[in-house]
Amino acid sequence: MRKILHAAAALALAAAAVTTLGTTGAQAADGSWDGCPYGAVCIYGEGAPTSTPPTDVFWSYGAHNLQNKHGWHWVLNNQSGGAHAHLCLGYNGTNCNYDMPAQNGVWADLGPVNSITLDRP
Repeated sequence: MRKILHAAAALALAAAAVTTLGTTGAQAADGSWDGCPYGAVCIYGEGAPTSTPPTDVFWSYGAHNLQNKHGWHWVLNNQSGGAHAHLCLGYNGTNCNYDMPAQNGVWADLGPVNSITLDRP
């Protein structure tokens, strides 16, 4: 129980320290955003800027379990049509508590995050 509370507190702290990105001046003519293809959700390396290639690119709706993600990462939701992404404490898209609308990004501590979901609008 203590581990769950610690993880929830860590994610709440991460959410409080979130920096949200807009798309002003960031999208290329092909719709890519800092190397994240249009229609995808991307995770960048620990502490890496978005000027580096993403380490993970997710295309399909549903839950995607994360492995070996520690520390702070940029997560960009470059999906279309109002699709959302959620950061989740549990595997398989459970206990999600950070909602990221399309065309937004977040600087988040992925240590307590075990999955990310891509959700239809």
